[in-house]
Amino acid sequence: MNCYYAVLEQEALLHIAGPDTLKFLQGQTTCDTRKLDSDHALPGLFCTPKGRVLCDFLLFEVAPEHYALRMRRDIRADSAAAFGKYIIFSKAEIDAANEDWLCVSIWGPQASTTLAQVFTNIPTERFGASHADDFVLVQMDDNGQQFECFLARAGSAERLARMGGLMTESSEAHWQAQQIGSGIARIEASTVGEFVPQVLNYDLTGHISFKKGCYTGQEVVARLHYLGKSKRRAYAAELPQQADCATGTALFDAGSGQNVGSVVNCGSSEGKTQVLVSAVSDSATEGLLLGADNGTALKLLELPYALESD
Repeated sequence: MNCYYAVLEQEALLHIAGPDTLKFLQGQTTCDTRKLDSDHALPGLFCTPKGRVLCDFLLFEVAPEHYALRMRRDIRADSAAAFGKYIIFSKAEIDAANEDWLCVSIWGPQASTTLAQVFTNIPTERFGASHADDFVLVQMDDNGQQFECFLARAGSAERLARMGGLMTESSEAHWQAQQIGSGIARIEASTVGEFVPQVLNYDLTGHISFKKGCYTGQEVVARLHYLGKSKRRAYAAELPQQADCATGTALFDAGSGQNVGSVVNCGSSEGKTQVLVSAVSDSATEGLLLGADNGTALKLLELPYALESD
C-alpha cells in the first residue's frame, strides 16, 4: 500500500465556541479568520505581546459558531489559559477538556484516492476542508499526499476500520518526520514563548497574514518582516542513524564550535532520525553539530520552500 495512517495521541483540540469566536481570534492570532469557512482551514499562531510564539495551530470549523484549534497536547492547557486572559469580554467560551474527537494523519502518494473510498468529499487544495457531523478532513499540502482527519469518537471505530483495510497503519513518529521534512515547526511545552515566528519559518509556511491588521504581538512580528532580517532560520536535518534526540538539544557551529541554535522537533522514520532545528543561517551553511562542539554532524535536507530574506 502507498498510503499510511496514524492516530495522533500527542495532538489535541482546543475548542472555542460562540458568536464572537472568529472576531476574538482575529484580534489575537496571526491568521486572517475572515478567510475561514467550512471549506477552508487556517494555520496560525498565538503570540505574546513581545511576539514570542505561545502555540501554533490548525484552525477549522466543527459546526456553525464552533471551532477547534489543533495543537500539541502538552501545550493545550496553557494555551487555553493564555487565550482566557483576553476572551472574558467576548461571547465565546473555551473548552480545553473536550476529548470527543480523535486526531488522525494520512499520508502517501495515494492518500487522496484512498481517502475517497472512506469519505465522500475530499479536499483538493492546501488547507482545503470537507466535513460532516462526525468528521473534518483537511489537506495539509499542495499535492494531496498529506491529510489530517478529525473523527468524532462516537462512531469512529467504523471509519478507522475502513482505513485499516485500505491503508498501512504507521506511527505518530513517522508522521512527525513527514512534518519535519515539510519544514513545519511545532511548538512543544519546552519551547512555549521561546521563539519569534521568523526563526521557525512561520512567515514562509502560511501561518502569518501580514495584511490582516492588528493582533497580539503584531508590532514585533511585522517590524522584523518589513524592517529587519532574521539571523536565524529553521532547517530540516537528518542524523546518520536512528538516535535519541530531545527538543532543546544545543547545536554548534562546525567551524567555530560556538552554540548557534537548538533542536525544535524530532521524529524517526525508516531507521533514521529527522530533526527540525533553529540555527544561525551563516552557521547552517558551514555545518551544524548536535549536542557538543565535537558532536554528530547533521545532514541538512532540502525544504519544499525557499528560505527567502525578510
